[in-house]
Amino acid sequence: MVDWKAVGVGSLINAVLTIVLTISVFPLFFLGPLIGGLVATYIGSGDKKDAPVEGGLTGVIGGLIIGILFMAGFGALSAIIGLIFAKVGMVAGTMTLIAGLFITMVSIFLGGVLGVIGGFIGAEIRENGRKKVDIEN
Repeated sequence: MVDWKAVGVGSLINAVLTIVLTISVFPLFFLGPLIGGLVATYIGSGDKKDAPVEGGLTGVIGGLIIGILFMAGFGALSAIIGLIFAKVGMVAGTMTLIAGLFITMVSIFLGGVLGVIGGFIGAEIRENGRKKVDIEN
């Protein structure tokens, strides 16, 4: 069963880390979904078989958050352009919508795939950590 609190935490980590890494160090943006999926499955109480689902959900929800923020940011920019230049405003609004949908779909797909990989890694870390503790006691 999916632990939705862990998925929510992983999604927020995914979105924030991806945005920060995209702005500061672009080639490392893929670490956001990986770490979000890893954290969600590591802190979650789900089974190991639920790890890819939890990781994938963190990637998809994080991708939606990124897409919404992207469209909101560029929507405000196109509104300002529309106030200044009336005819350019419609073109800017349409371009914003198309670019926003494209960025949202790409971030959902990449976030989902990388989240599943992070979910596998987090489940392995959690399971191997438990085995070592069991052996020591």
